[in-house]
Amino acid sequence: MVSYEGFEWPDDLYYTKDQEWSKVEDGKVRVGFTTFGMDLAGKIKFIRLRPAGREIKAGKSIGTLESGKWTGPVKAPVSGTLVEVNDELKTNPGILNEDPYGKGWIAVIEASNLDEELKDLQGADGLEDWVKEDYAEKTAE
Repeated sequence: MVSYEGFEWPDDLYYTKDQEWSKVEDGKVRVGFTTFGMDLAGKIKFIRLRPAGREIKAGKSIGTLESGKWTGPVKAPVSGTLVEVNDELKTNPGILNEDPYGKGWIAVIEASNLDEELKDLQGADGLEDWVKEDYAEKTAE
């Protein structure tokens, strides 16, 4: 676990520059946002997700988040089929802020090119340095 400036990044996950996390579960990837990402976004007021069953490509939008200070895409960290979305977020989007690594997960993707695309994500190796650099970059904006 990397803890920095009051935020946590579990070292068994993979991360994107958009502060999304990915957890590999038997060839599928569960996706969510980090505690730092949720702090940057503010209190989430609304989330719209594509329906399960859609083919998606890494880096493309699988939905939209809206908060009081930010509206933006939820991007797929890997390519594949969107097999599950967290329907609880429709009625209680605040779960994203309250429990981003637990009940606040967003979607599950059945990855089509997992091993190759994981290379584009930040894993445990070098995570602490990555966190410090990304934090400095995002808080300087």
